[in-house]
Amino acid sequence: MSGPAKKILARAGLWWILLAGCSALAATAQDDGQDQKIPTLHAYADLVQVPTLVLGKDRRPLPPIPESRFFVSIDGGPKFRVTHARLEGDDPISLAILLDLSDPDRTLMRTIDEVISSLAPSELHDRDSVAVYALDCQLIRAPLGFPVDRDALKLAVRIALSGWKARGEARMKPGCADRRFLWDSIGMVTNGLYQQSGRRVMLVLSDGFDSGSRNSWSAIREYAQERGVAVFGMPEGYIALGYPKDFASLCELTGGVVLLSDGTSPAKQMARFMDLVRGRYIVEFPHPVSTEGGYRLMEITIARSDAFIRPSGISVPLDNPAILNDPNTVRPDPSHAPAPGTHRTKPL
Repeated sequence: MSGPAKKILARAGLWWILLAGCSALAATAQDDGQDQKIPTLHAYADLVQVPTLVLGKDRRPLPPIPESRFFVSIDGGPKFRVTHARLEGDDPISLAILLDLSDPDRTLMRTIDEVISSLAPSELHDRDSVAVYALDCQLIRAPLGFPVDRDALKLAVRIALSGWKARGEARMKPGCADRRFLWDSIGMVTNGLYQQSGRRVMLVLSDGFDSGSRNSWSAIREYAQERGVAVFGMPEGYIALGYPKDFASLCELTGGVVLLSDGTSPAKQMARFMDLVRGRYIVEFPHPVSTEGGYRLMEITIARSDAFIRPSGISVPLDNPAILNDPNTVRPDPSHAPAPGTHRTKPL
């Protein structure tokens, strides 16, 4: 990994993407049909929320941290105290689970339906959405109905693994026509998640090896950041050493982490993954007033702490000059938002 990439990892910085478009209107005056000259008041809704993973040095959760200790910096600018920070809790999530069948040892897959279905109803709730994918010769998406319960989860996993089971749990053949690979598949799952509401999370059950994707891991990482998808990895067999560093970087730079074995069962590891997701902080602050699109470096820190901090990437609309200059617009106050610095660099 290059020096700049290491710096980003050490600083817990992530790329924040600004996309072109109008800011949302918070309120408009109503026309009752009697007075056609009632002015319209435009108010900017400029607060953003960033799911942020905060762990101790041992990658374990920490005691609750007061919101007054959370700060954000944009493009290396001065640290700005966030408006609000709270635990994510039972906020609705959109979860995609990707089962990588490309490795020859797929012991876990023989019982993965029981492992995943154990998440309902304690960890997955009625307001959550779940999609199950299997990376076989092709990327297979199993339909999952509502509500999300044990039976629905178990059936979705079995459908996703049906082709693998039918051929006797053998490794996929190298000659698969139009075969899919790990990085490209993560990109395709990310695209599916982007269509969903809720906080977007992906769990990849894989050793993290890729040998043929058209896209690099860094390109997929950037794509997931733009779409606010946090990627978590769970290697087969929970190997402490032996998964590629690119896999860890992809997870951490999107707001996730690779879960390593601590001697617990797969079901307990799966529950731990959900605890990490539910235990993230939702960090809220106004985005800087800007009409210029592009990439911005976002760094979230906690005062008096050396915690492991990994925020998800986010995308927000650009401020519209026409609305900003409208005399009926309540303009946002730049002093109430982070002041950007001058460190503007394209993501690595």
